[in-house]
Amino acid sequence: MTLHVTTTESLAEVCAQDWDALLGPDPQPFLTHTFLYGLERHGCVGESQGWQPRHLLVQDAGGRLVGATPLYVKTHPYGELVFDWAWADAYARHGRAYYPKAVGAVPFTPVSGPRLLVHPDAPTAAVRSRLVAATLAEAHGAGWSGVHWLFARPDETRLLEREGGFLRVDLQYHWDNPGYASWEDFLKRLRSKRRKEIRRERERVRQQGLAVRVVHGDEATEADLDAAHALYAALFDRKYGYPTLTRAFFRDVGPRLGTGLVLFFAEARGRPVAVAICLRDARSLYGRYWGSAARHDCLHFELCYYQGIQYCIEHGLSRFEPGAQGEHKIPRGFLPMPTWSAHWIADPGFAEALRQWSLREQAAVLQAYEALMTASPYRRQGRP
Repeated sequence: MTLHVTTTESLAEVCAQDWDALLGPDPQPFLTHTFLYGLERHGCVGESQGWQPRHLLVQDAGGRLVGATPLYVKTHPYGELVFDWAWADAYARHGRAYYPKAVGAVPFTPVSGPRLLVHPDAPTAAVRSRLVAATLAEAHGAGWSGVHWLFARPDETRLLEREGGFLRVDLQYHWDNPGYASWEDFLKRLRSKRRKEIRRERERVRQQGLAVRVVHGDEATEADLDAAHALYAALFDRKYGYPTLTRAFFRDVGPRLGTGLVLFFAEARGRPVAVAICLRDARSLYGRYWGSAARHDCLHFELCYYQGIQYCIEHGLSRFEPGAQGEHKIPRGFLPMPTWSAHWIADPGFAEALRQWSLREQAAVLQAYEALMTASPYRRQGRP
């Protein structure tokens, strides 16, 4: 099969229908043309942001798009959530440049999913192999220090490992739904102490006079979307960094995502005071951003964890991924789950040193996984 590879610096050059056809019938919202092009269109990524798109596209002999990988040239580590500051420091100590590098990822999104996109009717192995070879050729030609496929699927990381990459592992904390009939059904599976603590935290929110309103993207008003962005941005203003998603992105992409966007607002006397911003597909809910105008006891737990679990139960979703990191999620029903990324380093000396470093890291992370599982909040017979 003849396959032709090109690159593009903007998904504006790619038909949305052709791109989305690579994702299958139940795509993750982060990989859709709507989401990724929205980031480009509204200034969330780009050369000035240190996230320069360099997407690879594979076409068959007839010109049909049969494969792609969302790829970005990076000049800093912000927004990747697979931390490699120590690697950059090592390069600097040896007088070498770690940037630019390339990442195959969804910006600012630590959600595992496909990184080598293949049309369902195309030969998967051939297209994936062509994508990887073309990406590494691009890296050599451009002088990138490496290519990093972040939060990739296990079948893809195995392929990338065979092509000369090595793997890193980290832990997230996910909630799985074995078929709970109700919120109370979920609570019954927990140990008594954890059950009481969760009820106490939820009651504390109600005692502060706060009510929760759930809004999907296709029913959100401009006022809802503006409020969500303002609350999201306010958190960065108070703490650190800068809000990467713009107000224009919220207004444009939110309605286009439809039910794929879920906003959990906490309101006091009808006025939004906090929001948890989530995305979803047919199986999973993904917690992405949190914002608040002021501090309220236990409100973060309510909006970012308990409302999401309750939503999954009520809508028949099988998994809730509330975001990266956070051992404090375990008492609230979430269990550790390994996530993987694959890394290719151009310099052979650095590649071998980092490969050995990553093997030691894997051993430590998987040891931590076993220890964390002993802290499960579930009764033995009630564990998912």
